Amino acid sequence: MKQMASAGIAQQLLPAAGALLPGLGAVASQLQARRTKMSHSEATNTFILEALEHLEYPKRLRKLLLTPEREVAVELALLRDNGEVATFNAYRVQHDNSRGPYKGGLRFHPQVDIDDVRSLASLMTWKTAVMDIPFGGAKGGVTVDPNELSERELEILTRKLVQALRPILGTYEDIPAPDMNTGAREMAWIFDEYTKFAGFSPGIVTGKPVWLHGSLGREAATGRGTVFAIRELLAAQGLGEIKNKSFVIQGFGNVGSWAAQILYEMGGRVVAVSDAFGAVANEHGLQIPELRAHIADRHSLASFAGGVVIPKESVLTVPCDVLIPAAIGGVIDEDNARDLQCKIVAEAANGPTTPEGDAILRERGITVLPDIFTNGGGVTVSFFEWVQNLQNFKWSEDEVNAKLDRVMREAFEAIWELHTEDKIPLRTAAFVKALQRVTRARVHRGFD
Repeated sequence: MKQMASAGIAQQLLPAAGALLPGLGAVASQLQARRTKMSHSEATNTFILEALEHLEYPKRLRKLLLTPEREVAVELALLRDNGEVATFNAYRVQHDNSRGPYKGGLRFHPQVDIDDVRSLASLMTWKTAVMDIPFGGAKGGVTVDPNELSERELEILTRKLVQALRPILGTYEDIPAPDMNTGAREMAWIFDEYTKFAGFSPGIVTGKPVWLHGSLGREAATGRGTVFAIRELLAAQGLGEIKNKSFVIQGFGNVGSWAAQILYEMGGRVVAVSDAFGAVANEHGLQIPELRAHIADRHSLASFAGGVVIPKESVLTVPCDVLIPAAIGGVIDEDNARDLQCKIVAEAANGPTTPEGDAILRERGITVLPDIFTNGGGVTVSFFEWVQNLQNFKWSEDEVNAKLDRVMREAFEAIWELHTEDKIPLRTAAFVKALQRVTRARVHRGFD
């Protein structure tokens, strides 16, 4: 590995490696302690309540806006390849549909529970509202480690999920999409299974393969939207353009890798990235195309020769202009928020900052681009895919990207206006704008 390019970062971080690599038991204890302090849905509601206080909404309206409209829990039985029968818990929470059909992803993860799904469904309501696209909010998930299932088992499990949730899904009712550990393959299975019961229904799910009624530009949409969001903030703050700015990305899956690629193409320096297994850094900037090719060849991120290995837990504290958490929720909290060395946090993940961590970032003057806006590119292009399916028409990738650019720019302008006029944080401004739009739809539709 090349040592010279990143010696500065390595010298800062490697001495602390022992302290930053606790055992799995310690990590589990820390996560449980965080959940004991505040659940995911409670953390989401904390941010929403702050916006509600600013709006001075009455209590009866607050309860209406915070309470999900439907929560479904099912148990999926699967005959494994080895002859054993396994069961998996699955959930779908439909939070609000006052502005349009329920919309939200399906994730496969061993830590999925009803509280996570409830929180993420709420975030989808506010995300679609702040992006001003005509959807509501929903989320779903299965408590499973997909790495422990064969492809056949995973397909059967996905189809069983569709069968269990079929009564509440529909092209104009509830439209799933990819999320953590799901992608175009799983969406194709959902499309096919639902079509067996309802006839040809490409609009039942988004994030499908391009050759199976998917949309060009959808795969990169969340990462691209994140870059557009950062571009708008830099310009609004008078900090210039993306070129020559330094970036750290925590999470190198679909969102993180695409954000890194587009930042690289625009002249940004991605100085450190991490995934679930390791991290690499290069203070002069990682060669992102080479890194993505390295991972595509089934090599580990940490074995990339274009940077030095650092403890993955320390990637959040690498000095940079913009930190992009693009993995799981709750990674920036009261324990590490004071250690961040960035000017901006762009939340490409859902709920990466806890309320306690957010308060510290505000105190330190670190600007946070909130998740309900920053990662809104995915659901925006999902909307574009849905529209194309309804029209039986396909747009070019340039058209999709140009439309996404316009939506991200207009959403930022609305948030920035509230931020500057009302002197409130960008997160609060985003929730205020979303709440105003959802409330307006609710009130005008009536309650009978």
